[in-house]
Amino acid sequence: MIDWDRLAEPMIGENCAAELFEERHHDALKSACAEDRDVWEIYANNFGPDGFDESIAIYRSSPRNRTFVLFQGDELAGMSSFLGIDEGRQVLEIGGTYYRPHLRGTGFNRRVKDMMLRRAFDCGIRRVEFRVDKRNARSQAAMKKLGAVREGLLRADRITWTGHVRDTVLFAILKEEWE
Repeated sequence: MIDWDRLAEPMIGENCAAELFEERHHDALKSACAEDRDVWEIYANNFGPDGFDESIAIYRSSPRNRTFVLFQGDELAGMSSFLGIDEGRQVLEIGGTYYRPHLRGTGFNRRVKDMMLRRAFDCGIRRVEFRVDKRNARSQAAMKKLGAVREGLLRADRITWTGHVRDTVLFAILKEEWE
């Protein structure tokens, strides 16, 4: 049984925190996502200036998603989500992750993922998946560094917002591997 209420509660990690996205975060998060307009070319959804409103609405419209605004101290640092929460399978995906450019390569990703994995597993999830565009070498390296197992390649898995037919690399971490 998944603890749906706790899954959406604020999280605190090592020099990082997360709050469930609310309208009060909209403008600041949209501005942060605009700091790297080119990165959205390798994302399934466009959270850049022209696509932010539609993409955040799509993420928020699913009762199986929880989107969080991330912080380092008091500074808004980016976003990440629990996606496709499947109670029957006790599985979710951590995805839609974006960090402001100056936080990349600082260890912030590891701290955020530790915080989110701990919360997912504490709430009854047994398997956490990560789906990465094959073109996104930086995210694939981060998944390996995190200890996620590369389980395979989903060929022509989805059509991104640019029309690109994406191959997706599937990674996962099981609860017993994390503990």
